[in-house]
Formats: sequence, structure tokens, C-alpha cells
Amino acid sequence: MNCTYDAVIIGAGPAGSTAAILLAQAGWSVAIVEKQPFPRRKVCGECIAATNMPLMEKLGVADDFERLAGKPLRRVALMLGERTIVSDLPALPDTKYAWGRALSREHLDLLLLQKAATAGADILQPWTVKAVRGSFGDFQCGIASKSKAVRTLKASYIIAAQGSWEAQTFVKNEKTPQAPSDLFAFKANFLGGGLQPNLLPVLAFAGGYGGMVVDGDNVLTLACCIRRDTLKTCRTQFPRHTAAESVEAYLRASCSGVEKALGGARRRDSWLSVGPLRPGIRLGKAQHEFLLVGNAAAEAHPIIGEGISMAMQSSWLLCERLIAYRNAGVSTTFSVIQEEYVRAWRSNFVNRLRLAALFAHVAMRPRLGGALLPLLQRWPEVITQGAYMSGKVRPLRLDQQIEELS
Repeated sequence: MNCTYDAVIIGAGPAGSTAAILLAQAGWSVAIVEKQPFPRRKVCGECIAATNMPLMEKLGVADDFERLAGKPLRRVALMLGERTIVSDLPALPDTKYAWGRALSREHLDLLLLQKAATAGADILQPWTVKAVRGSFGDFQCGIASKSKAVRTLKASYIIAAQGSWEAQTFVKNEKTPQAPSDLFAFKANFLGGGLQPNLLPVLAFAGGYGGMVVDGDNVLTLACCIRRDTLKTCRTQFPRHTAAESVEAYLRASCSGVEKALGGARRRDSWLSVGPLRPGIRLGKAQHEFLLVGNAAAEAHPIIGEGISMAMQSSWLLCERLIAYRNAGVSTTFSVIQEEYVRAWRSNFVNRLRLAALFAHVAMRPRLGGALLPLLQRWPEVITQGAYMSGKVRPLRLDQQIEELS
């Protein structure tokens, strides 16, 4: 088996597989190292914005996505206590892909990884990266399988696309002290729920926020983020429940819309949880010469449902740059690529992160949200405008200099 590559990609989620497909399609030799077998469940809201569909077409998975995904998400709702306010979601001015859709991570991740393999990428799964030595242009990546087999992969580029909350043995992880405000994410799937398939509700409750959506298998996903201190309160209020079950009970009690949507439904699988989440930008702060995409680059509060789209689009921004330079025969350094990529990344995504943080902090404070209810009830279009501002219909802007170079 080949052990020398143009690029080794760590993590086969949406960001990693997107990078692998784009590079492999351009003739690069690529390996993906993924420690988990697929299909796998992930804590995720599972929404893909309409602005991501041009990339889906470029990757060659648009038709499969259309076949597997849920109904077009045409409306958004704010659920706060006993109130539910519904408004239209903004439509992308494209008759083919006007609205976003929901697709489970079991389907999406496998679809993208299989496409990467078809494009020519080598898939090392389940393998784990244990150590990375060297620098930009000359990396040695040590990996190990579950059977304890070991290999060393050589590569010019390391693209880190692993989850941001997972400790990594190949980088120095900074220890962050626990805080009451730490956020933990939970997710469960339900069958037989009462949520309308074209509706995307946002849940606002004391100490957290969340959302619901129906995917192409008619499965209702309930996902939320909850503060550490609020989680402790949940355990106290519902002592006979597990941590996740106490969160479900708390959501049902806090949002009548959740209780109504789950009425008569049954949970399909166990609850999933991860955390603590660390929203913020990590791009440009790393002490190594890896290229970061997806949640390895930055993590937004998931309240706006743009996480998957931002992850995949960040890979698009990076790979278009790498491919253009190579095709033009231009030799570049890490600092040049990093600087240009960070600039392009920030111009596309930094406002989404800021708005997501603002919306999250308002949602977690019912008194503040309650003060806005009269305004939202009178003018629900304000919710539509919030969705517009969060990037739902803002296409990715590729760097004009790179387009000219291509």
C-alpha cells in the first residue's frame, strides 16, 4: 500500500471528506485517517443550507443528497415556553435549490466518504493518528489500527479535520478549567413525532438552546446545548433519570412545542452527548503547520444550523487555493497559504460566528427572550431576517485572486 501522499487528512467527517474529494478530483494523492467505523451517529443538528448545494454538485453527490434528504425547510419557528412563533425561512434565489434540507450524519458522512474513495482517496479506517513529525512539505504521520498495526505516512500537507472537542494525542491540548457556563451537546432521534417536515424550530430555554428537524427517513432529531450548571439542575429536578433523559424531561417542561412534537413518539436510539463545546476561532492560532478545516478551524454556536455547511465550505476555500497554486506551478510556503486562507475564511464566516454567539446568549436567557416576544409576535418577519443574517442565503465567496490564478 502507498505510504507517500500529497495530503493526509485527519478525520472523515463532512470537512475531511470534502477536502479529500476535491483534492483527489484534481489528481492529488490523498489519504484519510478516521478512527471511527462508518456509518456512525454524531451529535449534530443535521441541517444543510441551500448555499451548500453548489458544492454538493461539485463533489458529485447532489443527486444522492436530494434523494436521501428531508423536505425543503421553508419555515422557521421560535419555541419559548408556551409560545411558538412561526415565520418563513429566506429562499435562495435559485429555482432548483431554494431551501436547506436535513440529512442524518449516518447518511451524509458515509455518502461523502464513499465519494472520496471513488475519487481515488485511500481510506484508512478505523485508524488513529498517534504522532505527527516534520513540517510543511515534509510530514511523517504515525498511525495505528485497533489491531495495533502501525504505519508511517509521508505527506506534503496535513489537513486537520477532526472534531474540536476530542482530545488528540498528536497535538498539545491546552487544559481548560471547568466552568458553570461550559456547554454540553445532546442529541436523540425519534420515530412517530408530530413535527411538520418543512419546519425548523429553534428552542430557547433557561441555560440552553436547541432545535428540531425531520430528515429523509421521517426521523425527528432533537438536539440541544445546555450549560454545565443547568445540567446539574436537570439532574436534581429529575433524579430518577440519566443525565440525557433529565435533559429531555427539562426540554419537555421548558418548551411546550417540544412536548407537542414528541407526543406519541418513541426514541429510536440512545441519547448521544459530547462536550464541553468550545465555540470560537482556532484558525491561525495553532503552533504546528497543519491546515485546519471544519470544527478544527472554528466552532460556531450551533443555534443557527450552519455548522455542516461552514465545515464543508471551509474545505472548499482551502482546497481551491491549494489546487490553483499547484496547477499554476506556483511554489508557496505555509505562511502564505495560511495567511490567504485565514483572510478568505474570516471574510466568509466570522460574522456567522458572531451572530450565532449573540443568538445563543439571548436564547439561554428567557427573560431577555421574553422581552422580545411582543415584537416577534407582531412582526415575525424579524425571525426571517435573523435567518437571513446568519448566512442562510449567502453563497460562499471564493477569492478572486485564486479564481484568476485558476
